[in-house]
This record gives sequence, C-alpha cells and structure tokens, in this order.
Amino acid sequence: MIQVLNLGHVDYTTAQQLQTTLVDLRKRGVIQDTLLLLEHSPVITMGRNAKQKNIVASQEILAQRGVELIECDRGGDVTFHGPGQLVGYPIFDLRSLNPKIGVIEYVRRIEEVLIRSCGDLGIPTTRVEGLTGVWTVNEPQAKIAAIGVHISRAVTSHGFALNVTTDLDYFKLIVPCGISDKPVTSMQHELGKSLTLEEVMPVITRNFGFIFKEQVLWLESLNDLLPTPEDLPARAPETLRRLHEDDLHLG
Repeated sequence: MIQVLNLGHVDYTTAQQLQTTLVDLRKRGVIQDTLLLLEHSPVITMGRNAKQKNIVASQEILAQRGVELIECDRGGDVTFHGPGQLVGYPIFDLRSLNPKIGVIEYVRRIEEVLIRSCGDLGIPTTRVEGLTGVWTVNEPQAKIAAIGVHISRAVTSHGFALNVTTDLDYFKLIVPCGISDKPVTSMQHELGKSLTLEEVMPVITRNFGFIFKEQVLWLESLNDLLPTPEDLPARAPETLRRLHEDDLHLG
C-alpha cells in the first residue's frame, strides 16, 4: 500500500523536517509507504555532491529574486525548486517491496513512473545513458524532471521534481545538476499549454501504483497519516507537533 498526500505549498525547510520525522516513523513501522506531493517556494538546493561553481548567480541576485539557498542530504548536485513544479517525496521502505530492490532499481522505477506519466499526458520522454532524470526525446534533449534521493537503513527520502509550469528562467541561476550541455524544459513548454499540478498528480500516483505494484490510497490530510502527537519521536520538531492543530496550513 502506498499512501498519498497532497500537501500543497510547503516551504523547503518544513518539508525537510517532515521527511525526517516520517522516515523515523517508517523505520519503526508506525506508518506505511507514503508519497508526499507538494510545491515549494523558490529555492536552490545543494545535494551531497554539489559544487559551488554550479551556482552561477551571486548571493545578491538570489536575494533579489527571492531564492533561498539550502544544503541537503540528497544525492546529486545543484537543482531548483519553485512554483509550478510538482515535487514528490516517497518515504518507502525498500525492504517491504516484493521483491526487495536496491538504490539503482529504485531510481530507475521513479524514472519509469515519470516517463509513463509524461507519455500519458502527451510528452514522449526517455532516459539518457549515464545521467539520472527524465529527458525529452526530440533534439535537443532537455531535462523535464530531476531525481535525487537519500536512503537510510533502506528507507527513502527526497525524490523527484517535475517541471509542469515552472518559470525556466530560474534555472539560469545555476548549472542544473551540474550538466551544462543540456537545457531544461517544462510540460508547459513542450505541450504549448498549461496543466495544473492537480491535473498531473493523479497520473503520477496511478503510475506509482503500477510500477511499484502496490495499491494507492489518497489521504485527506496530514492528520490521517501522522500518529497522535504523543507518539511522535522525541526529537520531532515542535512545528510537527503542532501539525495536528493546523493541518500544515503553511501557504
């Protein structure tokens, strides 16, 4: 079973805190495999392999554009998250899958979910040998979705970012994922029309169920996922302890 929750607009730091708590709960078997779907305010994140030179813009320009700069523990280099981008954070226990899978197969499955979803919505996409992510088929091949994950004791966090109506000018602030010779694109750019994140979410979710061979259950709110505040880990941030009161009304 994969539980799915649409969190709406959530700032990156809060999403990191939530993932940390959910990973702990998944390790202890308190929750089932969970897929968080959300959207971030403009932020550049630096993964474990990030190189400072791949941030092209100065701190002053980032501040003018209202873009945060945050280090994180996912794999990969530098990437951008922002409005119009569908971000997915699977909190999965890879040992619970049948059959069990490793990191490489897990990433390949996420790529396949995105490839099938883009195809269902009219955009042919593919993999590029030696690179992680999802790319358009037509030349010049452009990246439409980035993937960067973290795995701790077989439980996953972080995930994918699919450009739906993302303002692609933001990617000029960085060398996306450290790849300088391939452009970035969006579903809007490829289709010549806009889709809402809410239109894309059910397609992504359906394909997660198909590729991971699991039933999918949509949850109404975070209250349906989290245990009572008393059952949260002792180190859970106070912001998460208050979530039952405000149900993540963060923006």
